[in-house]
Amino acid sequence: MGEREGLSATLADEIRRHVFVEPGFMRLTQVARHGGRLRRVSYRPIDLKTGRRIQAETTDAGRVTVANLDDAAAREAVEAAIAQPGARELHLQTATADLHIRVTRKGRELVSRSRELARPAEEALPHDRVKRQPLDAFDSAPLLQALGMADADGRLKASMRGKTDQVNAFLRILDATLGEEDDGPVTLADCGCGKAYLTFAAYFYLTQARKRTVRVRGIDRNPDVIAAARRMAEDLGIAADARFVEGDLAACALDIRPTLTLSLHACDTATDEALARAVEWGSRHILCAPCCQHELNKDLSGGGAMRAVLRHGILRERLADLLTDTFRAQLLRIMGYRVRVMEFVSAEATAKNVLLRAESGVAPGQGEAVSEYLALRDLWRTVPWIEQRLGDAVRTYF
Repeated sequence: MGEREGLSATLADEIRRHVFVEPGFMRLTQVARHGGRLRRVSYRPIDLKTGRRIQAETTDAGRVTVANLDDAAAREAVEAAIAQPGARELHLQTATADLHIRVTRKGRELVSRSRELARPAEEALPHDRVKRQPLDAFDSAPLLQALGMADADGRLKASMRGKTDQVNAFLRILDATLGEEDDGPVTLADCGCGKAYLTFAAYFYLTQARKRTVRVRGIDRNPDVIAAARRMAEDLGIAADARFVEGDLAACALDIRPTLTLSLHACDTATDEALARAVEWGSRHILCAPCCQHELNKDLSGGGAMRAVLRHGILRERLADLLTDTFRAQLLRIMGYRVRVMEFVSAEATAKNVLLRAESGVAPGQGEAVSEYLALRDLWRTVPWIEQRLGDAVRTYF
C-alpha cells in the first residue's frame, strides 16, 4: 500500500473549519521526519498593529524560522500541511478541545480527541496582558528559540537565564525611555550591533507588546556578525524592517534618521563615536552602555589633591572609567540632552553595568553644564576623545 496523499477529506475539513472559520483556534502543529531530519511547523494566531495574522514557526535541523502570514498565505500553508504525504503527527488545539492525528507510513490515520475543554479562547496572542517581565508581554518563544536561548519546545535553557535577565532589564529601560509618547514609528540605530540580540528583542517587544512600527539599522565592521544578524532577520521574517550594514560607524550613511540610538558595550572610543553619531543624527533618545575606557587612562595627569590616585594602577583604571563617563554625560548635557547615569543590569551579572540614558529637549550650551565640564577637564589636564570628535559642534559653547 503506498503513501496516502494528504489527510482524509473529513479531517481536512475539520482542520480548515477550526483554523479559519470557528472561534477559539489556538495552535496547529505538524511534526514529520524528512531525510532523517525532524521538521516541526507550528501555526498560531497573533494580533499585530496591521491586523490578525497567522504566525508560522518552523524548526528544521535545529534552525528556527518565523513568518507572519496574511489570510491567503496562511490558507495556502495550512493546505500544504493537510496535503503533505508520508508519516507525520498533527496536533490541533482550540479553546474547546484537542485533536491528535498520527499518520503511519502506510497512510493509516490514528485519531484521538480530548474531552470537552473550557479554556480561555485566545484567538490572538494577548499582547495587552499585564506581565511582570517584558519578555512575557508578548509571545517571545520564537525569538528566544532563534537566539538559542530556548529549546524546541519554547522552554528557556538553564544556561541562558542570566542572558534572559539582561534582555528583560534592557527592555524595561527601553520601555521607560520611550514612556507614554505617541505611537508613531520608532527608527533604531544599533552602533556596533554584533549579533544584535538586544536589538531583535527590542524590535519584537515594541512591535508586538507596544504595537509600534519599528525600523532597525545595525552597524558593525565585522562581516561575520553582520552576516549572522542578516540570517537571523531572515529567519524571524523581519528582514524588510531590520537591516544590517557592514562598515565603519564614522563613515556609514543610513537611509533612516534614528529616533533612538543604541551603543551597548562598544570598546573605548567606539562608544564616543556612537554618541557623536547620535548627536549628529539628531536622535531623540540615546541608550549607551560603555565598556573599557583605555583612551583617557593613558592621558590622565593633574588632579590637584587627588593626584595620588594616579600612582596606583587599579585606582587609576577605575578613575578613568568614572571620568570618561562623566565627561560623556556632561558633553551630552552641553549638546542639549537630559542625561541619567544609571545601573544597566545587576553588578553580579557584569562589572560593566553603567548605562547612559539621554533624551534631547533642553537648550544646548547651558552655562552650568559648560562650566562644570571645563572645570573637570582642567583639573585633570586632559581633552576627552569625544570632545575632539565633536569638535566645533561642542566648542562653540565654550
